[in-house]
Amino acid sequence: MNLASLLLRSAQRSPDAPAIRHGEALYADYAGFWDRTSRLAVGLRRELGLQPGDRVALAMKNSPAYLEVLFACWTAGLAAVPMNAKLHPKEFHYMVEHSGARALFASKALAVELAFLDDEVESLEQIVDCDSPGYEALFAEEGMPPHPTADDDLAWLFYTSGTTGRPKGAMLSHGNLLTMTLCYFIDVDAAAPEDTLLHAAPMSHGSGLYCFPIVAAGGCQMIAASGQFEPEEIFDILEATPNLCFFAAPTMVTRLTQAAPEREVRRENLKTVVYGGGPMYVADLKKAMARFGPAFVQIYGQGESPMTITSLTRADHKATGHPRYEQRLASAGQAQSAVEVMIADEEDNPLPAGEVGEILCRGRSVMLGYWDNPEATAETLRGGWLHTGDMGTLDGEGYLTLKDRSKDVIISGGSNIYPREVEEVLLRAPGVAEVSVIGVPHPDWGEEVAAFVTLEPGAAVTAKELDVLCLSEIARFKRPKSYRFLEALPKNNYGKILKTELRRLWKEESGA
Repeated sequence: MNLASLLLRSAQRSPDAPAIRHGEALYADYAGFWDRTSRLAVGLRRELGLQPGDRVALAMKNSPAYLEVLFACWTAGLAAVPMNAKLHPKEFHYMVEHSGARALFASKALAVELAFLDDEVESLEQIVDCDSPGYEALFAEEGMPPHPTADDDLAWLFYTSGTTGRPKGAMLSHGNLLTMTLCYFIDVDAAAPEDTLLHAAPMSHGSGLYCFPIVAAGGCQMIAASGQFEPEEIFDILEATPNLCFFAAPTMVTRLTQAAPEREVRRENLKTVVYGGGPMYVADLKKAMARFGPAFVQIYGQGESPMTITSLTRADHKATGHPRYEQRLASAGQAQSAVEVMIADEEDNPLPAGEVGEILCRGRSVMLGYWDNPEATAETLRGGWLHTGDMGTLDGEGYLTLKDRSKDVIISGGSNIYPREVEEVLLRAPGVAEVSVIGVPHPDWGEEVAAFVTLEPGAAVTAKELDVLCLSEIARFKRPKSYRFLEALPKNNYGKILKTELRRLWKEESGA
């Protein structure tokens, strides 16, 4: 089933219902949303010459056009490649080239910044500025129905941050995303036509993925006028918008809680806050619930099984009388309805309740594999299970508690940063001998990047020079916020760098 059929169904059922708002202004009802989507799909096929199965890259900030391009891709039988608008041009370059995208849709500023890709990426034939007359020209002809699509046809190429220096493209099919959508209704929230989903987090990730259940229910998508997360703006929206829902990283929830005492908050208008993408401390969660009420649901997922591994339900958050209430709040909940979850040892044997091992899952939400990377696909999906790389335990009632992240991912402001990617950049600096990167606590963002560096004999390298190098190669939010120069990095007998020792050293030096 083509995901665009969800939009067509709601347009047929409720054509006059509000579908997209930009701030408080109505951008399109469902009839208009479908009309523009289907017309753009024809423009993609006829004007740009794209064929079913082709990839279309999106380098866009949150906007109504984002939804139009996304659903138009599927209507035309194309695969979307959404990319974080905060990435570095070199990172955009890699994803566009690796995916073999034939077209790139970009916000105005990004269209200018990425114009060089037209000459440097062989597959790329067209860059479309979504704020230009050229974009509107693509809507000239009558629309088309959704292209016939099989469940395993590629819908969304989701680039995960790379543990080996390069991101991998998780191939998400129409069937994967439909499974995720149905799990939302069963395990996360009962989406309804009266709901408004606010996009305050990037639509290239969790917030955008959750547009499907709202479209299926005939609810409204609201793009924050600022295009980003602004607590004061959210409070203003909450003041005037009943049944408001949104996805947020735990750090965003904490920032809202910290800002809330300065405002009168219409908590009765807040229906659901889905939080995920990183750990949230129980104390912070309790403060948020005390301020905003019983609106919270947690999800645990990965790009390889989007938003769909476990969930901690609204009922779990409200069950204050349960004897294990604290432990449950500290967990990531139970397996979602279409997913099996197992804790396994290093040989992939199942472990009993309470023992720590790698988190494995399987089900119709799990990706088809990694784009153009059969080796990584075989390793990650061996035995028919998705190997998440995360460590955790299951209790006797099936509640999953995350322990360590075996891939050493750093989660800052809800965005994943993998140390190897940063380390490889720093190692390009002349005079740098060894580097190790870790995540250290940050009061607002959850974690920030800290780098430990050793130099070659006689070399003189400054933190400022390393910072300039990082800014030239990777996104600003990934660069280290602090550097420590050591004579040698701590290692075990096998020569492996001991990151636990680096964390201890950081705590001692910072007084944390």
